Amino acid sequence: MHKSFLRAAALLGALAVALGAFGAHALRGKVPDVAVNTFETGVRYHFYHVLALCVLAIMYKEFTNKWITWAGNLFLVGILLFSGSLYTLTFILAAVRPGLSWIGIITPFGGLAFIAGWFCMLMGVLRTADK
Repeated sequence: MHKSFLRAAALLGALAVALGAFGAHALRGKVPDVAVNTFETGVRYHFYHVLALCVLAIMYKEFTNKWITWAGNLFLVGILLFSGSLYTLTFILAAVRPGLSWIGIITPFGGLAFIAGWFCMLMGVLRTADK
């Protein structure tokens, strides 16, 4: 599982850098500042959790248990739901499609996945005997 997390982290890390560059260069002046800030929040949390995924992959050797696996999977889900919904909201604003702003309701579910992932990471360290 640790190699899967490392592969995902490498791919998602490259994506975070590309999206960050896109947000810094292509979005400015094309969408309102609030939309750029929303996009940057998505990139920031995306990157934080890519780094967390790398840490989990390294931890997996010492703490091989279901909690660590759950943490990694929840971080992946969180990136998809939290950051993905913020990216989508920004693109909706850029396309001037206000009727699709309901997508913002997904963002808190991604945040909950992040929180649950950190909790599972803690449990994985505390319960090293679980398999």
